[in-house]
Amino acid sequence: MLTYTFVARDPASGKRIESEVQAENEKAAAKAIKGQGYSPLEINLANSEKSLTGFRNRIKTKDKVIFSRQLATLINAGLPLAQALRNVEGQTASKPLKLIIEKVLADIEAGSSFHEALARYPGVFNNVYVSLVEAGEASGTLDKALERLANQQEKDAEIISKVRGALIYPLIVIVVMIAVVTFMVVVVLPHVQEVYTTIPGATLPFVTRALLGLSRLISHFWWLIIILLGVAAFFTTRWARSGPGKEIVDKAKMRMWPIGHLFMKMYMARFSRTGQTLVASGVPLLQVMNIVADAVNNVHIADSVHKAAEKVKGGKALSEALEGDPNFLELVPDMIKIGEQSGSLETMLGKTADYYEKEVDNEIAAISTIIEPVLMILLGVMALIIVAAILLPIYGLANKITAT
Repeated sequence: MLTYTFVARDPASGKRIESEVQAENEKAAAKAIKGQGYSPLEINLANSEKSLTGFRNRIKTKDKVIFSRQLATLINAGLPLAQALRNVEGQTASKPLKLIIEKVLADIEAGSSFHEALARYPGVFNNVYVSLVEAGEASGTLDKALERLANQQEKDAEIISKVRGALIYPLIVIVVMIAVVTFMVVVVLPHVQEVYTTIPGATLPFVTRALLGLSRLISHFWWLIIILLGVAAFFTTRWARSGPGKEIVDKAKMRMWPIGHLFMKMYMARFSRTGQTLVASGVPLLQVMNIVADAVNNVHIADSVHKAAEKVKGGKALSEALEGDPNFLELVPDMIKIGEQSGSLETMLGKTADYYEKEVDNEIAAISTIIEPVLMILLGVMALIIVAAILLPIYGLANKITAT
């Protein structure tokens, strides 16, 4: 039995009723609500997607890939969809994914199609996934569509993992550098000041006085600094996800040195790979473009794709619609043009994706080569400042002693 929340109207009083009901499926829930004398307006599962896929219950890409491959294998072996889902559910290790499969299965048994049931969980099964399943259901090639989905998810996850891996090293170095500098400023420098205060007329160098001021600030107001940093991180994250903030962040990803080339090639790889998967499954071109626009996850590229879709709707070829767009690298429309002329758009999109996925690897290697010396220079500058702040007073003391 599943728990459903519902909104209904009481015909007798006209009041709006909000409550819960236990039922096997949505149709049974509607029947139960009518049996109570209410007219149902809205019926939803009580366990919302947010509670199923929150931070603790986040479903990993690996789990979705395994789910897609297992389901494709069972359907290919001739099992009915409902039976295949039950088998996959029994083999799934992820508890939140298992719960979602149960609810998807209940929806299918209640009369929903597979893609309609999946569409109720957009945080788990995105627009690309749902559209490919829909195309597979319509063409009778659901097993192939699920296999393509698994391949595409693996490729996308691999690229994201490589990009994150390239950024982790410099982040760790910067965090360690900040921790060391904070320790030197808060613990070591005050001892230097204590020695200096015992000598009449001694004046600390400017660098030492500046860092001592920073030391006092951190020592007395560390709690306020933590609060301010937390608030700043919270609001910055929210701003970066908002409309204007996302536009600025996405533009910076595409143009900022040294990561601009990396992100542009990653977006081109994602555009091509997703497009290839959708075209191979028989999804209409205009629908492909609308889905890809969301899948790329960059508002500027999405805007370019939507504009190109309007041109395609007006009769232009896709390659012509994308040609000259500053948000697309030149190779993409060129390869698409070859695919259109030869009738092998799917193949050319796949080759374009392969090329840019290799280019992402090359860009990551190049960025790593650049970042290492930059970090060494930063470390050297910070070390120089700290050493100067500690040694200059010591040399000053030595000169005074020698003078006396």
